[in-house]
Amino acid sequence: MTTFEQTFEETPLAQVHELAASRLADGWRYVQILAVNTENGIDLVYSYMKDGLLANFNVAGVQKGDTVPSITDLYLEAFVCENEIHDLFDVDISNIAIDFGGMFYQLAEKAPMTVVSPEQLAAREKAKKIAAAKAAKEAAAKAEAAPALATGPTEEEIQAKIAGLDPEKAAKVRAAMEAKAKKAAAATPAAPAEPAKTGLTEEEIQAKVACLDPEKAAKVRAALEAKAKKAAEGKGE
Repeated sequence: MTTFEQTFEETPLAQVHELAASRLADGWRYVQILAVNTENGIDLVYSYMKDGLLANFNVAGVQKGDTVPSITDLYLEAFVCENEIHDLFDVDISNIAIDFGGMFYQLAEKAPMTVVSPEQLAAREKAKKIAAAKAAKEAAAKAEAAPALATGPTEEEIQAKIAGLDPEKAAKVRAAMEAKAKKAAAATPAAPAEPAKTGLTEEEIQAKVACLDPEKAAKVRAALEAKAKKAAEGKGE
């Protein structure tokens, strides 16, 4: 008894005709096209043989509305399987060399091989609902985990970074920031005038002190503390 080996590979629908052409060019013999009704559509298995090797190529999940190219211009004998698959599974196969136009079989009902039992139909519907719920849950989890759109560093974060620079670099950064703010202010309508400030805020003072070397910063802080103490004593009198 002659033995042979066989292989199975997945192939996309778009490469069905190209695959047949390459098999023919390499001297392979056409064997059959097998159709299988699955949960995801119709699977088509194209089989070719050469030197004791049966090579099977599976086109998975052909849907209603998909058009499968005929290979009968390369392997005329494939017209039998292609007409059969059209009639029994309602698969649209274009340009069959010998096309029976849906009359290859005299059928009581259209595409009888796609009919499923009520139990199978219920199982399919349940599986679809579970898959849809899972997809929705995964999408919600991804949306929740996605980081919020960055709006840029806060003023406090900017000042903290500037404070870590040497005085010369800090001065350049502040000058650039002031120029940018001035340009932005010139581009926007003028807001109602606010009362003039009577002095620096505590945050502004601390930001300036942070840029000084430690010795100068200590002297400035001491002066500020003395001034604050004096002001407090004056209020108490």
